[in-house]
Amino acid sequence: MKKFLIILVLLLAHCCSAATSHSPVLSSCSSSRNYSSDDQFSTSLSELMRLLLQEAPTIGFGLGSIGHGEGRAFGLAMCRGDITSSDCTACIHEANDHIIHHCPFRKEAKIWLDHCLVRYADREFFGEIDDSQKFYVTDNRTVLQKSVLDTKVEELMKRLVKTAYLTPLLFATGDMQLGGMGELFGLVQCTKDLSGGDCKRCLNAAIAKLPSYCHGVRGGSVFGGSCNLRYELYPFYDSS
Repeated sequence: MKKFLIILVLLLAHCCSAATSHSPVLSSCSSSRNYSSDDQFSTSLSELMRLLLQEAPTIGFGLGSIGHGEGRAFGLAMCRGDITSSDCTACIHEANDHIIHHCPFRKEAKIWLDHCLVRYADREFFGEIDDSQKFYVTDNRTVLQKSVLDTKVEELMKRLVKTAYLTPLLFATGDMQLGGMGELFGLVQCTKDLSGGDCKRCLNAAIAKLPSYCHGVRGGSVFGGSCNLRYELYPFYDSS
């Protein structure tokens, strides 16, 4: 699949409301493979959505497949590593509803909410880095010392990657003092079907593009099918 990048500029107030309401952030739907309501795939997908809703909240991640042959559906759900199991349940439930609405009768789809990701397909994709799409979402405000911020963001992100890819959760948060610019907060996470090495590669590829798409902005996020990251100049994650 041809790689492409999409840049979205959001007001900070909108980003904050998304974080508390689980409102949809982004969705991606296949355009070439569809199913009908009476297909076996439709039944398999409905059962898969229920399975992910049941399995994922316990550890923040779940994957599975339902069905056989052309009617088989594969899927995963991931919640952000700092949220509670009840918030995870609520987010996945909302994501399941939205993915059917935003990608009706599509055999492959992904949806990102601020606190969770749900992805399904008619093919097995577990353990593979999904680099077909990355969505860069940015604050529309910049700092005066843009290059300095870019350097510090890269430094913090790479530090977090070194922690995340060595942990079972493939997740890390952290902060860094910026002197006159205040404090920088960051988060990185990979889907837990990846190996630690593939998690590291996925995140580093996303970090490498940050200066091009998030140059000097006060906050930015990268949403991908296999890894996500975010940085802000304010605390946005639960550090307890």
